[in-house]
Amino acid sequence: MAANPEAWAPGGLPAPSVSVVIPVFDEEASLGPLWARLAPVLDGLGREVEAIFVDDGSGDHSLEILRDMAAKDPRVRVVSFNRNYGQHAAVFAGFEAATGDIIVTLDADLQNMPEDIPRLVAKIEEGFDVVGGWRQARKDTVFRRIASRITNALMARAIGADLKDYGCMLRAYRREVVDCMRRCEERDSFIPALACQFARRVCEVPVGHADRVAGESKYSLGKLMKLEADLVTGFTAVPLRLATFAGVLVSLCSILFGIFLGVRRLVRGPEAEGTFTLFAILFFLIGANFLALGVLGEYVGRIYGEVRRRPRSVVKETVNMGSREAGRPPDGSAEGRTGSVIAPARVRNGGQN
Repeated sequence: MAANPEAWAPGGLPAPSVSVVIPVFDEEASLGPLWARLAPVLDGLGREVEAIFVDDGSGDHSLEILRDMAAKDPRVRVVSFNRNYGQHAAVFAGFEAATGDIIVTLDADLQNMPEDIPRLVAKIEEGFDVVGGWRQARKDTVFRRIASRITNALMARAIGADLKDYGCMLRAYRREVVDCMRRCEERDSFIPALACQFARRVCEVPVGHADRVAGESKYSLGKLMKLEADLVTGFTAVPLRLATFAGVLVSLCSILFGIFLGVRRLVRGPEAEGTFTLFAILFFLIGANFLALGVLGEYVGRIYGEVRRRPRSVVKETVNMGSREAGRPPDGSAEGRTGSVIAPARVRNGGQN
């Protein structure tokens, strides 16, 4: 049942419409239960709503299930990539397709609870620009929780917004903030942190967290390390400054040590016992040099990825999108610099728009 488009918010103004963006990658087992819980939540919002599922190149039957859901309910919109591009690319494609005044992001694995969406929407209506979910009782592994704490600490220092949980996918954004993020030309970014760059008022609300319905987390150790590298290189130049400071400090220590060895040689004469000490110091300096080169390489690699101007993703198919173009940039031009590009794609109408 579609939401009532005539609903009114306090003060006599029309209730803002809501778009829920859900990235999907090999989640065939959870899509049915997810929609069974999400649909009543959308009904209860009492306003125009849409659920935009972005299929991130799933290799299972996720896309077929989404097509069937769209055929039964016109509020379900589907954007399908030609291959896997990653969660953040999928979320950006959902942003580009969303039409709501409030955009909510939600994971498809049901670890985030759809029933918490009204609380986030209510906070946005109080005047906040970004509302994040804070998972108080996480069901993740110890490794994931430790990695999350490191990420939260890094982001708090990098962008100055002291939030407890940057990694929670259940978040709500005001349309103006989403439009600002869509104008950003960077190809790799961390959406929760990027949103804080354009938001005046940011808050968190406690939300539930559950075990996965099926499957395993798509974030392997390699992907988590890449995410951490993107966080560091995308929002702060502190590692470069630390490398410079360390280089100056090591150089000063080397000069002082050289003076010490020269004086010692004049006083005590030549010695052979210090050879291994010199080797140890040399290996330390070489290691520090390679570490600094690695930090510099991360920044150079990020720059290289940006200057190639490749799109974040390629849309192969859309369902229930009507005449709207997934991937249309906010300035109305035919194609964004790093947005989602539409391949010679199929556009399906699974229901009445």
